[in-house]
Formats: sequence, structure tokens, C-alpha cells
Amino acid sequence: MNLKEIKELITLMNENDLMELEIEREGIKIRLRKSASGKIETTTEERAPLRAAHAVQPEQKSQEQARPEKNLSAIKAPMVGTFYRSPGPDAKPYVEIGQTVEIGQVVCVIEAMKLMNEIKSEVKGKIVEILVENARSIEYGQALFAVEPM
Repeated sequence: MNLKEIKELITLMNENDLMELEIEREGIKIRLRKSASGKIETTTEERAPLRAAHAVQPEQKSQEQARPEKNLSAIKAPMVGTFYRSPGPDAKPYVEIGQTVEIGQVVCVIEAMKLMNEIKSEVKGKIVEILVENARSIEYGQALFAVEPM
């Protein structure tokens, strides 16, 4: 995890009024905690990767390998959580394949720590592929949608 990613996590904490955030990735565990004074305290722990706990199921593996092509942009997950295509179980999905999205348009929600976070497009273009199945766990930085920029 690099400094830019840590800064993004701090921004995420501030934007969502989170007091504590803990993420584990690639054998490194980082915990960010906001003190009463508002100062961010950081602790890190390096661990050996857990192969069995992080084993990728065949279905997930094929989706993770499906990366946007060079002429496509990706809308990526800004946090770890559960991906949902619609605001509710019986609601219409925010976006469909072939639909044009604008910058700032909500494309999905990610549930993290019992909070539903609207994820907005940072690119204007046409949705070419939805790379994650509904109600699946996702990682920080994982590509969610492939978009053909306009």
C-alpha cells in the first residue's frame, strides 16, 4: 500500500465521518483511527498471506481477469464492501450495459460497515461491461464497470 492509497483512505474517512477504518490487503493490515482531537493515528501490521482464506473461487477469478481494454476506462471501487447495482432488492439497477453515464452520476452502491455509499462515475461514457455480480464482496481499487469514454 502506497502513500497515495493511504491518503485516499483518510479522505474517505473524512468524507463519510468515519472514526476508524481497517483494511487488509496483500498481507498488510492498516488501521486508521481518528482521535477525539481529529488527528488520524495509523497502525500497520505485515502478515504472511493467507492462501486458504483468500482463495479465489473460479467464478470470481474469471471476473477479476476481465479487465477493461486499453481504449476503455474503469470505474473502480473506492472502498472495500459489498457491491449492489440498485438501491434496493426490487429496484431498477442504476445503470445497464449500453447506457451512457455522466460524470457524477450514481452507478452503484457499496455497503461498508452497515452504511450504503453511492458510487459516482468519474468518467463520461458508455457502459460496456459490468465486471462484478450483484451482492458480491469487492476490494479497494477493483474495477466495477468498463466504460468507453466519450
